[in-house]
Amino acid sequence: MLALNYKAILGMALPMMVSGFIQSIVLITDASLISRYSTEAFDAVGNGGLLYVTVYMCLLGMGDGAQIIIARRIGEERISAIGRVFGTSFLTNFLLAIGFFILLHWFLPSAIVGYSKNHEIALLQGDFIRVRSFALFFAMITITIQAFLLAKGKTMIVLYAALITAISNVFLANSLIFGRNGLPEMGIEGAALANTIADALGMTFLIIYLIFSKERKEYQLFAHFKFELASMKELLKVGSPLMFQGFFALATWTLFFTWLEQKGQFDLTVSQNIRAIYFLAFVPIWGFAGTTKTYISQYIGAKKFDEIPTIQKRIQLMTLLFLCVTFHGAIFYPEALIRLINPAELYVHKSAQILRLISVSIMLYGFSSVYFQTIHGSGNTLHSMFIEFGIVSVYVVFCYLFIKVWNLDVYWIWTVEYIYFILMGLASISYLRLYDWKKKIV
Repeated sequence: MLALNYKAILGMALPMMVSGFIQSIVLITDASLISRYSTEAFDAVGNGGLLYVTVYMCLLGMGDGAQIIIARRIGEERISAIGRVFGTSFLTNFLLAIGFFILLHWFLPSAIVGYSKNHEIALLQGDFIRVRSFALFFAMITITIQAFLLAKGKTMIVLYAALITAISNVFLANSLIFGRNGLPEMGIEGAALANTIADALGMTFLIIYLIFSKERKEYQLFAHFKFELASMKELLKVGSPLMFQGFFALATWTLFFTWLEQKGQFDLTVSQNIRAIYFLAFVPIWGFAGTTKTYISQYIGAKKFDEIPTIQKRIQLMTLLFLCVTFHGAIFYPEALIRLINPAELYVHKSAQILRLISVSIMLYGFSSVYFQTIHGSGNTLHSMFIEFGIVSVYVVFCYLFIKVWNLDVYWIWTVEYIYFILMGLASISYLRLYDWKKKIV
């Protein structure tokens, strides 16, 4: 059982935050490198990356489901069930990866050309996605292993894997985009290949760790590589709503950027600058999100319901404090942050204005996410999916009105983020107060 004090919470969350920070730095580095290659490549990688992340979030949803169930079994001290959940999760994600690979590699590139207003960007985006799609097979293994490690609270191992991925990606991206260090110049395909190889190396580290760890034998992690009906029902019950939830959220953002691309390249490039920095702000939120799910699930499994409000308050406070550290630059020196991504002065001023505008929305997200992740940790993921769907639906309506109907300036378009995060907070708090979310789900 995880301890409830600030030190224990931070000890679990900090490695995940550092891991997320490393991934954000990689994203910023990739964006910075590709922006220096060409503006068209920069926009294509931005949109193509969103499509990949949308599919990735579906796999991650099933992984989050496995994490919640495994954490619950740890809290219940049902050790024998963990290996079966792990094996079922692995096979499920493998089948999903095959389906998503077919979609990304063969179908989406031609579809992009059909709906895109800029033919050159569309072709580059297709090139990126075709290469990046191979990473799905490495991602599904990584996600499955991480689900187990996060449920156990072994976040340092996840951090080490992220470090390996990040270091190798920075070297490979610099080499393969521009043709340096004896490697060929591959442009946008080089960026995708660098990402994919780096993912494979991070996955390899996790596999090696698991093979030689004591947990492999203790939890029989490799002894149940078969579909077990009971484990499959549990995983689908908890994981499939999270899968659809992740898809809704990222697909909506993909739609947002598609409409901006149709509005004009200036608005798209400015928004891609924001997107790259945005992920840096999410680092502490995502770090504490994983912590929240694990704590809530374990404490419900141990029937320690009275401790949950304390968990929420402490994680909220720590999330907001870390956000002040990681994202204060959005208010005080946004121009400097934007230049790290894209030094073209044409886009710096407008991008900086937007970054400062949305900075408070990130604080709202940090506050609201703890309540939303409490719903996840409780296992009521079907209800959280409906909440997400409702929020996303309202978000899409306002995106359409702002961009397509009212044709607002890109500065005002980005205020739609406030609508999303305010609704998330209100809906989550209302649910936790009105429904019996503590009853046994898994």
